[in-house]
Amino acid sequence: MQKNSLLLILFLSLSGCYQVERNCTDFHTGTYEFEQIVGDKLLRSTFIRTDSLEVEFFEDKIDSASIRWVNDCECILTKLNPETNQDKRPISIRIVSTSKKDYVFEYALVGNSKNKQRGTITKISDSIVRP
Repeated sequence: MQKNSLLLILFLSLSGCYQVERNCTDFHTGTYEFEQIVGDKLLRSTFIRTDSLEVEFFEDKIDSASIRWVNDCECILTKLNPETNQDKRPISIRIVSTSKKDYVFEYALVGNSKNKQRGTITKISDSIVRP
């Protein structure tokens, strides 16, 4: 019994020391790549981001959105030329954790937090490089 209590105390004290890395400002500008599997296909999107604009290159299409940083780790993307009513709705993005070259994020349509999804984005370059 005493051994179990000691292990529990040790576990709780060590787990309290772990903190997720979040250097979000490192990912405010640059060139990025996002990959996801849809069905049996691997889809790849490349985008460039400045302080206020994001331009995405996906399957021979170019799409642009304004980006507004709510705080260092959260932003709102709003498409500049939406083609559908769905495209008109802004997307809320929250960076959950970062590493040297990528970050894990959650995203959902603004006002629809029940349908959050997660993804990982890799930073290709600190500068703006058109694919």
